[in-house]
Amino acid sequence: MLKIESDQKLFQKITSPENLFSAWKEFKKNKTNKKDVLKFEYNLEENIFRLYRELKNKTYQHGDYFGFYINDPKRRHIHKALVRDRIIHHALFLLLNPIFEPTFIYDSYSCRKGKGTHKAINRLREILNRVSENKTRTCYILKCDIKKFFKSVNHKVLIEILKRKIKNKDAIWLVEEIIKSFDPGIPIGNLTSQLFANVYLNKLDQFIKHRLKSKFYIRYTDDFIVVNDQKKELINWLKEIETFLNQNLKLELHPKKIILQKHHQGVDFLGYIQFPYHRLLRTKTKIRIFKKTKKGISEQSLQSYLGVLSHANSHKISEEVKNAYLFNQK
Repeated sequence: MLKIESDQKLFQKITSPENLFSAWKEFKKNKTNKKDVLKFEYNLEENIFRLYRELKNKTYQHGDYFGFYINDPKRRHIHKALVRDRIIHHALFLLLNPIFEPTFIYDSYSCRKGKGTHKAINRLREILNRVSENKTRTCYILKCDIKKFFKSVNHKVLIEILKRKIKNKDAIWLVEEIIKSFDPGIPIGNLTSQLFANVYLNKLDQFIKHRLKSKFYIRYTDDFIVVNDQKKELINWLKEIETFLNQNLKLELHPKKIILQKHHQGVDFLGYIQFPYHRLLRTKTKIRIFKKTKKGISEQSLQSYLGVLSHANSHKISEEVKNAYLFNQK
């Protein structure tokens, strides 16, 4: 692991032509037919070396964003940077992610290699089985959602957190250029935002694991769950979590998304409802899959949907989706 505290060449490594070309290769995956990507690639070497000179001379300035909405399933406002800026995001990520990754807790599952939604829901089932002693004891679930997380990330707080690991002033200059290119908060859509989100909320993870000493805690981006066999302890922890978020990270919990319930009532997490003996797909997700399938989807989308359904008790639904797909192929 790179010792960033003593590495005075971090900025040179991030901005080297070798790293910029590696960043380009990572960036262009699955984007080979995009017009802006093709345009950049037409004069690839010239564009990469122009970026290199701008970074070396510290004349680089992040460009504007193009905003659009997606439904995944809830409506989100995505902000897309220019190709040249997204290459810088990848270049930065390639060097910084290996430094911060070892500082994250095991049960943080968003935007990390070897993690993801399905690993998270399987881990939740494992935790619930352990706390309930294989469904023989009552256990309680505290589920929370941070209100407008990406929009609420405080630039000053984020930069101070990053500075504790990044001692290279030039690297900090580049980090600040990217962070301050968008306000308020950080944009959904930047690769660097995924890393910054984990770095920011790692403070919460460490607080819950080491200050509150919770053994059973799991987080995916701004959604998190704490499991305990004592309801009163979860109520007390909730107050401390709210205080910590407000005072240290300038964040708030979404008041309408704080749920404290027993395991047998079913916990809604990452698109699935987890019960003691089975797991169901969230109703909204099922409806969305059916609507899209009936309109006609590709075989790749079909396999993706079947993959989602395979993690729930949904054999009947899977068969209906297959039949709808086959009907549209006629």
